[in-house]
Amino acid sequence: MITVYNPANGSIVGEAPELSGSEVQAAIDRTFAAFPAWSRRLAKERGDLLRAWFEIVRADRSAFAEIMVQENGKCFSEALGEIDYGLGFIEWYAEEAKRVYGDTIPSHAAGASVLVFKEPVGPTAAITPWNFPFMMICRKIATALAAGCTMIIKPSEETPLTAYMLLDYARRAGIPEGVFEMVTGNPKEIGELFTGDERIRKISFTGSTAVGKLLASASGATLTKMTLELGGNAPFIVFDDADFDEAVAGAVAAKLRNSGQVCISPNRFYVQDAIYDRFVAALAERVGAIEVGYGMRDDFVVGPLINQGGVDKVAALVEDARERGARVVIGGKPHALGGFFYEPTILADVDDDARMAQTEIFGPVIPIYRFKSEEEAIARANNTEYGLVAYTYTRDLGRAFRLSRKIEAGMVILNSGSVGTASVPFGGVKHSGYGREGSYYGIEEYVDVKYVLLAGLDR
Repeated sequence: MITVYNPANGSIVGEAPELSGSEVQAAIDRTFAAFPAWSRRLAKERGDLLRAWFEIVRADRSAFAEIMVQENGKCFSEALGEIDYGLGFIEWYAEEAKRVYGDTIPSHAAGASVLVFKEPVGPTAAITPWNFPFMMICRKIATALAAGCTMIIKPSEETPLTAYMLLDYARRAGIPEGVFEMVTGNPKEIGELFTGDERIRKISFTGSTAVGKLLASASGATLTKMTLELGGNAPFIVFDDADFDEAVAGAVAAKLRNSGQVCISPNRFYVQDAIYDRFVAALAERVGAIEVGYGMRDDFVVGPLINQGGVDKVAALVEDARERGARVVIGGKPHALGGFFYEPTILADVDDDARMAQTEIFGPVIPIYRFKSEEEAIARANNTEYGLVAYTYTRDLGRAFRLSRKIEAGMVILNSGSVGTASVPFGGVKHSGYGREGSYYGIEEYVDVKYVLLAGLDR
């Protein structure tokens, strides 16, 4: 069994099965065997089952939040927010199942018709991370099932309890065995089984760029379709014409959720010269007032990092920035609570050569950089191999449009610290991956396009 620990206090939360290779293979076999019947179901029937699942999970959202707090460390209010976010995908795709439309095309030949069908790609697999153990599964499985695909999921071994609870509720809602399968065990072995089985026609992965590249390379041998949502290095650009208070509030909200352990968390804060010192002071006042602690409470707190490795990484990045001249405004060290807690930290006058400028921090650290001109801000924002999301605050409409076109990211968020909802396409460019999740663009990732020519219709 895999023992699951609470990152806030080290206590044992529960256990999950550590499956052998043969057990994982049996689950893949069930996913394959269930596909023909599931894909032939009426779209409304698939949607009705998703809706039933949505209703029974929503009724017990507090129970899901409690287990998430215990195995992930995020606070209770954040956990509830994640659950509502994830449920939005199940609700959206319960309806979207009925809207996978084909086309007719004006014929190129007399007496013929041209049709375009969209058909489910086949059995699919997904690998999800620990930082959003509820939402990530909902976003992937709801899309696949709505399109008529079956799916086998490997959740993170750090947070499998939320995942297995979701599976249990799916069974209660009537989603059959094989249509939705789950496996936990050796990540390398499971990944190789997923990528090496030609019957799996699509893999969706959310995680690090390094692992995503390995999966993409392995999937090349079978030409398996992939959606990859990988690392980020998000810029957060504040111009001197921005709504100052909104920019400060957006920075805090975007950065500190899940203690900064979010792929879309701002990683580089660029603030224009004229408001730089004021912004640093206001941000320090607001961040300094936020409590650090165990999350089983209604108000927001900054919780622990997921493990000691996360703490060590953050500490090393902060020390590197300090050695390169960064000024610690607040924080800058592990929290007095001990364990995996790290102080919310603000670093001013950070150098572009600091390692954190090109590394996903994944912790409650806000590095702030100065800039002078719009052109400089755009060039520095794009100076990264990643391109997941970018945030910018400005009240200049022309500048807003220029930024939305010139910044190299799959998502550009103007005057807000919030990114996602089920109805919008989520995904990145460059080394942040490819493919989209959410909206009708997401379900297109799970269908094949088939062209059909019907000739001889005039005879």
